[in-house]
Amino acid sequence: MRTPNFDFIGRSRLWVAVSGALVGISLLSIFVGGLDLSIEFVGGSSYRLEGVAPGTESADLREAAEEAGGADVTAQLQTDGDVTVGAIVRMESIEPGSETSLAVRSALQEASGADEVLESFIGPTWGERITRQAVQALLVFLVVVVIYISFRLEFKMAIAAVLALFHDLIITIGIYALVGFPVSPATVIALLTILGYSLYDTVVVFDRVKENAATLGDPGRRHFQEITNGAMNEVVYRSINTSVTSLVPVGALLLLGGQVLGADTLQDLALALFIGMAVGIYSSLFVAGPFFAFLKRQEPEEQKRLAKAGAGSRDARLDGDEISGELEGGAPDEVAPDADEPAPSAARAAPRGSTQRGSTTTPAAGSPEARKPITTEYVRGEGKRKKRRKR
Repeated sequence: MRTPNFDFIGRSRLWVAVSGALVGISLLSIFVGGLDLSIEFVGGSSYRLEGVAPGTESADLREAAEEAGGADVTAQLQTDGDVTVGAIVRMESIEPGSETSLAVRSALQEASGADEVLESFIGPTWGERITRQAVQALLVFLVVVVIYISFRLEFKMAIAAVLALFHDLIITIGIYALVGFPVSPATVIALLTILGYSLYDTVVVFDRVKENAATLGDPGRRHFQEITNGAMNEVVYRSINTSVTSLVPVGALLLLGGQVLGADTLQDLALALFIGMAVGIYSSLFVAGPFFAFLKRQEPEEQKRLAKAGAGSRDARLDGDEISGELEGGAPDEVAPDADEPAPSAARAAPRGSTQRGSTTTPAAGSPEARKPITTEYVRGEGKRKKRRKR
């Protein structure tokens, strides 16, 4: 397959504008609109149904609980093979023993035909513990990533990779806040999974950059701007193919798990994965690579290479213009005399002892210019004449 020639680095300002707009909208949505946290983070009531009737759907349980007075209801079925044996229904906190609590229990039992309905209260401490552990895992992950990429590739590549990771996290969380998707513990797990996927695509690009750096100075690879751009063009098809083959099964998981099987936890996991992977495709090509090229451009050696390449390009352009002018207009025009200097007169320009006829100059008879050129035959003839005279 032919390698494309897309100018990733030359359009860095465009990618900065796009990424800046996305990150700005995401941060605005997070701090203004906020996230829709599930009851694991804010606390709530949980109803565990045992011995439900076959054919029970999660949508039926959600509708029954909402009609009885429940809010922010989620339902997850429990199966044994292909048979539904139970369900867990969660909603905002309801005071145990209240009329609303009793109405919800009665509605769920009627909709599912459950043998028993158990009510419990979930405090926000579990969600807080999960969040704290996720943040700790994220920090450890970033430290390990920086150390490994710095040792294996280059420190500036590690900085660019971490920037791309934060870019993906902020935009993914911003989409959740903007659209209003619920954030559950499955979402947190999916966000941590996104980090590994986004990092893999970025490392593929940087590994090719390091391979091509061995040819630094060759035509077309005169500096790191060209090397990075060439490496990104070489792996762009691979990145697209890998991303598509990853998004298709995740999309199927999102559709079948949430809509067909009614597994809310599976749907939360697949949704975060799908959004994060899609954003990761963009960041690995349009964020990490151009930012690394920007960091390299600040090095004195790279600035010298850029200046040398720019001077060579200008010289080549000037030579090309001169050649084009000669091809179009014949021989190059002579330099016109200065207007302040008097033009030479015809008598001064013509050699002494010559006459002018029209625009051509004819040497005068007997003048040095009128003599015949000295040839080999002429020299030989003069020598023979001298020998005859001596005799």
